[in-house]
Amino acid sequence: MEKQEIEPSSHLSVIIDLSPTQWHLASLQNNNELQPQSSQQVLTFRSFITQTLAFLNSHLALKHENTLAVYGALPGKSVLLYSPTVPKSETEDISADANSYLPFKVLDNAVTTRIGEELDALRDEDEEAPCDLVGALTKSLCYINKLLTSTPATLDATTPPPEPRIVIMSVSPDQSASYIPLMNSIFSAQKLKVTIDVCKVFGPDAVFLQQAAYLTGGAYIYLERRDALLQHLMMTFLPPPSIRRLLVVPTQDKVDFRAACFCHKTIVDIGFVCSVCLSSTSPSKSVQFVSQKLMAYLLQFVQFSVNLSQSVQPVGTSIFLW
Repeated sequence: MEKQEIEPSSHLSVIIDLSPTQWHLASLQNNNELQPQSSQQVLTFRSFITQTLAFLNSHLALKHENTLAVYGALPGKSVLLYSPTVPKSETEDISADANSYLPFKVLDNAVTTRIGEELDALRDEDEEAPCDLVGALTKSLCYINKLLTSTPATLDATTPPPEPRIVIMSVSPDQSASYIPLMNSIFSAQKLKVTIDVCKVFGPDAVFLQQAAYLTGGAYIYLERRDALLQHLMMTFLPPPSIRRLLVVPTQDKVDFRAACFCHKTIVDIGFVCSVCLSSTSPSKSVQFVSQKLMAYLLQFVQFSVNLSQSVQPVGTSIFLW
């Protein structure tokens, strides 16, 4: 008899953007003139967390072997909100409840408690700092690499490794200064065969996150109706990559491939690229840079000519350079 193929499990790492400023703007009723002035477009942070927890519980319910890790991108830092490998403290002990599934209750309590602790610890001056999205992405990639390389002894050799993927739930705009580390994280995800999905909940389209989803074979969804968040999460991001081949998943019609200038950290449409280090610079900055280099070379040439004229001494018909 032929052995039945074992369906691989799925690992999901979720990165939640916890910028207090952006979530305050997202909770306002008429914060976008392009959208209809309707209360249905309002998405409060409490409603967002409730729908996100329902999505996380659904992932765990799909298969018993599925694993989950939740990271929070806060202003200036990134933290691990939930992981089954993290030991629980005595304050996180939860009593069994006949009306709820215990793993769901543990997940909900851990995520909400950690988010509350981290947000309460923020000072007023820290709230304006950019969120450390790249740090959370790097930590999730390290977690996935450890998960893929450390095979438990209890598993059979024929058991396939889990399918890793990352879902980024963003509300903050692009940070041009993080372009280089973000691209390095994308290259690492490609090497590990990790799919990066992006759900843009609020704010303008993220150029760099579009590239991350496109280069790793993931999906980038911009929520035109923020009240339909759970529907998008269930229909687009819940199926693993192997199942999406059989489904009609929304794809990106257009991808913004603009890069950030290495000089003044802004997104440029047209620029110059170095053939050695592949750094990009804006035309105005490149002209200024070339002018400075030419002036430096000219000064060196003048200094060399002066030194050469001073070191030449005629001896008969020969010339010696000292």
